[in-house]
Amino acid sequence: MASSSTSFVHRRSSKYDVFLSFRGKDTHKNFVGHLYHALQQQGICTYNDDKRIIKGKRICHEFIKSIKDSKFYNIVFSKKYASSSWYLYELVKIMECHNDKMTENTAFPIFYDVAPKEVSHQRGVVRKAFAKHKNMEVARKWREALKEAIDMAGWELKNIVDG
Repeated sequence: MASSSTSFVHRRSSKYDVFLSFRGKDTHKNFVGHLYHALQQQGICTYNDDKRIIKGKRICHEFIKSIKDSKFYNIVFSKKYASSSWYLYELVKIMECHNDKMTENTAFPIFYDVAPKEVSHQRGVVRKAFAKHKNMEVARKWREALKEAIDMAGWELKNIVDG
């Protein structure tokens, strides 16, 4: 009995149950939209940037705070996820929280219309995306976070219409 009440208290210490990390242009109007609504219908408090960003606040600080305030992370990798430095910075922060032994946060990769090997080996569109990032030290951190996330068990959603 003690362990279940302890986990309930720990779970409630997070502001959000799930933080959704995704490249909006690829997935927002289809898979992520469906996922967000399905989680909400189950009573799972889910952070989605266009639903939760507070107007007038610095976006970077809002994202970092929201990542820290979340228990689970669903990282939706898509063809263009790595083309934005914004999402790669977000991924680094998620993996830092995931690896923090004090928090027990958990990240779950989801591969939407992209193969895990294409992401992990940085082939195709992922390679092109990394080629445009000029700062090598920052790109190294992104690659490490990407490799860590890819090495976890996740879901591959290949050729699924609208999620």
